[in-house]
Amino acid sequence: MPTYAPNLTAILDREPVPASGIESGDVAYEADGVAYSGYLARPAGEGRHPGVMVVHDWLGVTDYVRMRCEMLARLGYVAFAADVFGADVRPSPEEAAAVAGGFYQDRPLWRKRLVEAFAHLRGEPSVDPARTAAIGYCFGGSSVLELARTGADVDAVVSFHGGLLTGPEGEAARITAKVLVLHGAADPVAPDDAMLAFEDDLRTAPAVDWQLVSYANAMHAFTLPDADAPEQGAQFQATAERRSWAAMKAFLAEVFDFAPAGTGAGRG
Repeated sequence: MPTYAPNLTAILDREPVPASGIESGDVAYEADGVAYSGYLARPAGEGRHPGVMVVHDWLGVTDYVRMRCEMLARLGYVAFAADVFGADVRPSPEEAAAVAGGFYQDRPLWRKRLVEAFAHLRGEPSVDPARTAAIGYCFGGSSVLELARTGADVDAVVSFHGGLLTGPEGEAARITAKVLVLHGAADPVAPDDAMLAFEDDLRTAPAVDWQLVSYANAMHAFTLPDADAPEQGAQFQATAERRSWAAMKAFLAEVFDFAPAGTGAGRG
């Protein structure tokens, strides 16, 4: 397992390691001739568990997303960090906007890579393919909403400070996943007009089960401990980080009728 920076370790250790332990490591996978390098964390031992795909921010698969995978594994989930960019693409902070922007400009390619990564998650031997979810951060938050819009057979998606994109008329009706959006009320990436347009789009599909939680004074990237650029509208906020993780835990436990490790209720 990686050795994390102290600020990531402090977040990780909020979830205790189960007595049975967890296993984790890098995962090489390929789809349509493209090589990818993701990460997998899962409860140790035999058996199948609910699977959660974790989609990275615009820096790609970093220690941050690995740490979140390990938190999920400590709760009893199999967590797979998808690599949307490809194994050879690890942008610097200066390059990240252009790399991520290329996917925003090519939504068919973006969705194709997400669907391929989700298929890899479902094919993992330790994953129960009938119980799956996808969560993501920033670019990854937008990504899981895009996955839902493909009509993918995913039970739930959770977006943390993601962009709130709409789609063509009628597309929202393709969503079968339950949707939870965890949003910073002071996020300039998804201002009030974007949030309203997103809500109005989902209102056109009454069958979709969705929630949007907005955290006071939270900027973009509010869950990322290294985010400290308030002049650009991005800053870590400890309160919103804790509350959003707790909201996700409760949401997934409800969707799966699954009690995270150590709670002693529900089914595994």
